[in-house]
Amino acid sequence: MDKRVLLAKPRGYCAGVDRAVVTVEKALEQYGAPVYVRKEIVHNKHVVETLSRRGAIFVNETDEVPEGALVVFSAHGVSPMVHQEAADRQLRTIDATCPLVTKVHNEAKRFAREDYDILLIGHEGHEEVEGTAGEAPEHIQLVDTAQDVDKVVVRDPSKVVWLSQTTLSVDETMIRVRQLQERFPDLQEPPSDDICYATSNRQTAVKTMAPECDLVLVVGSKNSSNSVRLVEVALQAGARASYLVDYANEVDPAWLEGVTTVGVTSGASVPDILVMELLEFLAGHGYGDVEEITTANEKIAFALPRELRKDMVR
Repeated sequence: MDKRVLLAKPRGYCAGVDRAVVTVEKALEQYGAPVYVRKEIVHNKHVVETLSRRGAIFVNETDEVPEGALVVFSAHGVSPMVHQEAADRQLRTIDATCPLVTKVHNEAKRFAREDYDILLIGHEGHEEVEGTAGEAPEHIQLVDTAQDVDKVVVRDPSKVVWLSQTTLSVDETMIRVRQLQERFPDLQEPPSDDICYATSNRQTAVKTMAPECDLVLVVGSKNSSNSVRLVEVALQAGARASYLVDYANEVDPAWLEGVTTVGVTSGASVPDILVMELLEFLAGHGYGDVEEITTANEKIAFALPRELRKDMVR
């Protein structure tokens, strides 16, 4: 049988990532280097390295930014405490938080005001989870594993709601929700879906092609939650093997032995140039026939942060 590649669509950049990366590029154009960025603007090695070369300086915390300098908050969002720390140091800030993450923050604030116990489904230590939990720390409990479900303690079982990190596996999240519902039958749902459209769409595309694939290659970084999920989804959906790579040169030719169909996709923070390089690499190994598998057409775009739409107020 002829060797072929199935290329998932949609893949790569989502609207929130595109907005965050353009925010740093525009800030560099408008205000000149250096522009400080708290945490990685998006979880992708190539993007961070490219922006670093252009004059972005990535820091872990706001106290590493010189007083009065310009700092961009990453797409994953930050807690009110971080905003306060920036204000205390007279930092000029541009908030590149994805609007879909902001939506979850607003839900957390609203349910906290209404005195709910909030069960946040997400990965411990992930920046997005830290930002959301920071909106209402006294109301939010993190639920990551099945064991966490058993540990949850609520004040009033009739006033409990679940929210989630935006980049989780849709299927895994629903398993966690069902476990929580068994414990708390009155558990309320988020007013609208917390897992973002791009995460869901990329998982659906992989599920569609994985059963036909001997191997699924996901382009993405190891700290990218949604990219790591795509590998898991591919294996659960029937791919014989699946690996995460940042660059084409990380593909082990041994993975291709006996493989006729390779599925290719990329996480929501991955520029398409990296996917094109992988397709070139595969073509060099006889996989020149590429068929795009389209499961959705994404037309969403987000406006840039207001500070970049007019002259920033000093």
